[in-house]
Amino acid sequence: MRARDLMPKDPAVCRREHTARDAARVMRDRDCGCVPIVDDAGSVVGIVTDRDLAVRAIASGKDSTTKLNDLMTPVAACCGPDDDLRDVEQKMAELQIRRIPIVDAAGRCVGIISQADIARSAATDSSVTDQEIALVVEQISQPAGRGRTRADIGNGIDEGIAPQF
Repeated sequence: MRARDLMPKDPAVCRREHTARDAARVMRDRDCGCVPIVDDAGSVVGIVTDRDLAVRAIASGKDSTTKLNDLMTPVAACCGPDDDLRDVEQKMAELQIRRIPIVDAAGRCVGIISQADIARSAATDSSVTDQEIALVVEQISQPAGRGRTRADIGNGIDEGIAPQF
């Protein structure tokens, strides 16, 4: 399975000069938990999550007019639409991120894949196993340096252990 087969298309995006309120409205209206931040060319430069709004804005005493440039997390990595789902999973696990922007050759955001998208893919793609999903969730959620690799599954380290959610 390729990223393009899984990613929700036409993601909502914001710009650095938009506000926390703008991002919150996009999240509400599009029923999503994050919004990629793009520059004038449409290239992804950051991402703002619902958690960023709660922790970096509200909990820090900032108001709803705070610019997203002050709240966003710079994007360290993106994937392409032709990337294999396994590569997307690996990148998310390595970086311990729950969402990753999908960009075209020019760096423009064409989609986004979340941990939940990967979990839902098991229902439509028999090559994605429950054990694999559990491993990705575990690696994303674990403190750095303590995750197991995909090779561990192939070596039988996790055999006989049912995924627990």
